Amino acid sequence: MSKKILVTGSSGLIGSEVCRYFAAIGDRIVGLDNNMRATFFGPTGDTRWVESQLREQLPDFEHHDLDIRDRQGVSKLIQTIKPDAIVHTAAQPSHDLAARIPFDDFDVNAVGTLNLLQAAREFCPTSPFVYMSTNKVYGDGPNHIALTEEQTRYRISDVKWTNGIAENFSIDQCKHSLFGASKVAADVMVQEYGRYFDMPTCCLRGGCLTGPNHSGVQLHGFLSYLVRCNVLGEHYTVFGYKGKQVRDNIHSLDVARFIHAFIQQPRCGEVYNIGGGLDNACSILEAFEKISAISGKDMQYTYDPTNRIGDHICYYSDLSKAMAHYPDWSITVPLDQIFQEIYDAWVQRLK
Repeated sequence: MSKKILVTGSSGLIGSEVCRYFAAIGDRIVGLDNNMRATFFGPTGDTRWVESQLREQLPDFEHHDLDIRDRQGVSKLIQTIKPDAIVHTAAQPSHDLAARIPFDDFDVNAVGTLNLLQAAREFCPTSPFVYMSTNKVYGDGPNHIALTEEQTRYRISDVKWTNGIAENFSIDQCKHSLFGASKVAADVMVQEYGRYFDMPTCCLRGGCLTGPNHSGVQLHGFLSYLVRCNVLGEHYTVFGYKGKQVRDNIHSLDVARFIHAFIQQPRCGEVYNIGGGLDNACSILEAFEKISAISGKDMQYTYDPTNRIGDHICYYSDLSKAMAHYPDWSITVPLDQIFQEIYDAWVQRLK
């Protein structure tokens, strides 16, 4: 039976993938996006092109140019459409930028999420609510576990965490960045609405979410921005850790597939680490090698020894819990395919 899915941040990487995924299985999509990414990151962050694609490609796609900070507007929209599921991907996504716009960051990430949760509680409390959280809720805690430095990357050597960072890793008593703190506030609130009000909610603590539809910029979108720099021959700046810092990369399609699994069998107040895992992890230096092998161009980069505040040295997700709760889900897009798709997309976009 067809469902009505409300997607916030519908023009973003995950939001647009979710829109396309659920439209493809026959659901009706209501998108909410006011192109704040362009405000945050300038013209290169503009996502109106994605909105145009969705309008052209998806049957019955309904778009609302609404700011999630508009409490009355959010409440009215959810009361009107009464969605069968809410997928909340809208955010201020940069921990660097958050320090310059702390009120905007908190109002979007924390207060905006609360606005959506309360409206859902009032008008569709049994509809699954999926929140795209972030691995930044763990702050710099993962930097304090035992690591081994190798030629091109750092590797986790603490046997407790060799399968990756699990959901029981502490989010407390560490440095998060203001972005991480605002996402923690929203993350905990999503859990609380699930547990306190018995609502079907979950937090997806994403690793490096990526894919060909990402409008990557220096302050957000590591892999997409890196590939863009290579395609254009622009300089990329590596901040600290010798370029050996490790990220686990998950294709937006695999995120959408997990969201679908949760909506089909929701739980209350759950948390899942959702990234590429060890198999899809790479360092910045290794990413340079991969994209150069595809494009035939050497990566042009400079090194700044000052690492970003709260940046992870080595992070990849332990997917055990996600796969145990939803055994039909797994990573389907390997790392090399992710690189190729992002490269092809940038070449096409920059023609």
